[in-house]
Amino acid sequence: MFVFSKKSILTILLLSYSILNAQAQTPKTDTTLAEIAPIEIKAHFNSQAMLDMTSSARVVSKKLLQAQSTSTILSAMNSTPGIRMEERSPGSYRLALRGSMIRSPFGVRNTKIYLDEIPFTDASGNTYLNIIDPVGIDNIQIIKGPDGSLYGPNTGGVVRIMPNGLTTQKNNDVSLLLAGGSYGMFQEQLNIEQQVNKKYNFSFSQAFLRSDGYRDQSGLNKKFFQTAHQWAYSPKGELKFLALYADLGYETPGGLTEAQYLENPRQARPAGGPFPSAADQKAAIYNKTSIAGITHSYQFNAQLKHVIALFGSYTDFKNPFVTNYETRKEKNFGLRTYLSYEENQSERFQWEMQLGAEGQKGWYAIKNYENNFGDKGALNYDDQLENLQHFYFYRVKAKIAQRLIAEGSIGLNLNNIDFEQKANNANPIKGDKHFKNSWMPRLGLSYLVLPEFAIRASISKGYSTPTISEVRSSNNQINRDLNPEDGVNYEAGLRYETKNRRIIADLAAYQYRMKNGIVRQLDAGGAEYFNNAGEIDQKGIEASVLTQIISPEQGLFVRSLIFSTNLTYQDYSFTKYLVDDKDYTGNQVTSIPKWMWANTLSFELPKQFEINLYHNHCSSIPLNDANSFYAKKYDLLQAKLAWTTAILKQRKVQFFVGADNLLDEKYSLGNDINAMGNRFYNAAPPRNYYAGLKLMM
Repeated sequence: MFVFSKKSILTILLLSYSILNAQAQTPKTDTTLAEIAPIEIKAHFNSQAMLDMTSSARVVSKKLLQAQSTSTILSAMNSTPGIRMEERSPGSYRLALRGSMIRSPFGVRNTKIYLDEIPFTDASGNTYLNIIDPVGIDNIQIIKGPDGSLYGPNTGGVVRIMPNGLTTQKNNDVSLLLAGGSYGMFQEQLNIEQQVNKKYNFSFSQAFLRSDGYRDQSGLNKKFFQTAHQWAYSPKGELKFLALYADLGYETPGGLTEAQYLENPRQARPAGGPFPSAADQKAAIYNKTSIAGITHSYQFNAQLKHVIALFGSYTDFKNPFVTNYETRKEKNFGLRTYLSYEENQSERFQWEMQLGAEGQKGWYAIKNYENNFGDKGALNYDDQLENLQHFYFYRVKAKIAQRLIAEGSIGLNLNNIDFEQKANNANPIKGDKHFKNSWMPRLGLSYLVLPEFAIRASISKGYSTPTISEVRSSNNQINRDLNPEDGVNYEAGLRYETKNRRIIADLAAYQYRMKNGIVRQLDAGGAEYFNNAGEIDQKGIEASVLTQIISPEQGLFVRSLIFSTNLTYQDYSFTKYLVDDKDYTGNQVTSIPKWMWANTLSFELPKQFEINLYHNHCSSIPLNDANSFYAKKYDLLQAKLAWTTAILKQRKVQFFVGADNLLDEKYSLGNDINAMGNRFYNAAPPRNYYAGLKLMM
């Protein structure tokens, strides 16, 4: 599984060395607040100032993505209020945006994710976030709160990953990174961005990552390739192309009971009862995914623009597990298109509108076998599923007297699943699951009280259909009784930015009353299934302050000092939740910590030395619906020291060293929720280190 030949590494290094001898710009090193918190976000079709936003939004910049370990986006994402990202073991990610991880044991739910204009979330609602490598990301744009009117079913929000080469900023950069660290970690990243001429630019990103993992049966091997091309073929027309391929394999050690976790947190799930151990069954996930898309935009005149994107993906997925061996062949194809009209002639009144549609079709062949110690045994299930998900949207926005922003949007979502299920010694079962068509409206206001101070409010409907993995879960049954989550979100907030952008503050408060919340359960055999929990009340407060205490133009010994603090409060409770004869009404929602607090501190010193510190506090987390087990609170501290120096004229090299979990906390980052036998805990590594170098052109 974890083979990467010396010849392959040598080929990459020789190729990289030849590229590094090409001429390019020298990157600047002094950091300003604008690099960490851009003044604009491309949230709804067009770039707009953050002060004009009627929703709570955040941009995770490239600078923030590189502040700690460059092998993962985890710490950068967790510095955003309202987001919790977990890593159960190397390569096994989960992401929750203003939502519970109660229905997302292995990935992303309630959240729609895009790669520029291309949906990364497939027709089934699934997102393979772990195939992405940070080397290919320019920035990540986050819109919090339901936005189904424009982006399809979601209750938590929308994440837009902007790949290198597809942003308005054009670079001529070439870099090669090599790093190693604790537990057999080795990392290599190559990135090329070139502005060939005024009309055409491209990027190529490649990465390799491997690790033995802290726990037994937790090795990782990942290969990643991405290329993006942008061609302005005329003053009015532009073509963009994006393609990526990932070959990801990671072992899954499984959850431990509290006694096992305290006795030996490094062990994989041991054998118990009728179940063999995770190591004996060679439990792992192998994912080979290709994604490609082409986007065409045409500006007919100063007011009217048309955008269309065609995209598709293919996934070859294998999952030997303790109880079975599952394979999946997944194909997706889709289209997103819209017309945009803008009228900006008057300073007193400006308006715009968009009308569009998005649709995806997915084909999924899922087979379940006996797992004979990592090999496929007898075939038990052979299922074919098709999913068609499409929605239509309209939005209008007005800016009045350069102070008041008012926008309204509405979307109509349609979703259905067809299936044919075959089991051993049984006649095939054919059927379908049609979800009720849903209207998804949103209204938002923002008012600029002062040139640097804005208040906002919005009301929107959240709507999230079950994914294929929830309708047809690992118990191999088609659950036709599972219904979409929905509810109404009420939100208010404010944003403050000083004129020189030395201080940026944002505050948001919301209440989302979810009906038919989807929760994960396990049957007596350890297979998962999902049901609707009734009603969940989600109340939250998110606050952040970002300040540049010292800026480069002050000429002090510390050239730059930037501090941010980000606080999340989540009061999530079951307001109506019955499972069989158990009543969990009033309990805290499983998997949700009430408090999360993230702080970052960045120093830039003479001679191009840079120090980045990161602190994350997480309060205790309920691990089951009964709230009888909790994961303990923890404080995570990370640090990275980097030194950049010039070599060979315009070339530069950066040496860096970093440490994770400096406080040596014993904690579980990514718990198994409602786990059979109370196997909740997936131990995170104790204090660990990494070091490397980055050549830059």
